[in-house]
Amino acid sequence: MSNPLAIVAGAGAGLGQTLVRSLDENGYNAIGLNCTVPDRANAATLAVDLAEADQTARAVSGLISSHGAPKLVVHNTAKLVISGFEGTANADFEATWRAMVLSAVNLARGVLPAMEENGGGTFIVSGATASLRGGAKFAAFASAKAGLRGLTQSLAREYGPKGVHVAHVILDGIVDTDASRTLHSIDPARMMKPDDIAQTYLALADQPKSTWTHELDLRPMGETF
Repeated sequence: MSNPLAIVAGAGAGLGQTLVRSLDENGYNAIGLNCTVPDRANAATLAVDLAEADQTARAVSGLISSHGAPKLVVHNTAKLVISGFEGTANADFEATWRAMVLSAVNLARGVLPAMEENGGGTFIVSGATASLRGGAKFAAFASAKAGLRGLTQSLAREYGPKGVHVAHVILDGIVDTDASRTLHSIDPARMMKPDDIAQTYLALADQPKSTWTHELDLRPMGETF
């Protein structure tokens, strides 16, 4: 039998590509979706604008037709806007919402019915500190992340009884990527390692139905919370 399908939506450089690689190495046929294919990307990454419903539907239905319903889906998209409220245009708010919330709506529409029909699976959403509380200059990002958390809660309550495990993971820290090392002047030893995050996602997908986790938070040692 072929390995079960795993889809990583938001498979950009860093955590997204690490998830594609790690899932592929751990028994899944992992395929990434991203608005652009990153340099040095895993070969199994498709260029898809997840904020566009038709593009997402075509990509997901094509994968399901070729590989069957996914057993694991990760929504990992993000758009970071750092700006004071008065300098944050309405277009910035809309862009963050489309990138993080609408993309999850489009992805969920494509995969959850198929997962339910196939007997279940796991749908994981990557959250952030901003999922729980907003900060100065993060109004657009925090409002979108909080909305994404609410959407995930609703999906969990609707699809959990149908056999689909929906989980929200709060990444309460800085993920160690090339981009974050450039943006943040902190010791990489205090950053969250993408490979370690991937192991937690794999563990969520392996949970028995009697003990599902809906939400958990991850942070590096020494991070304040």
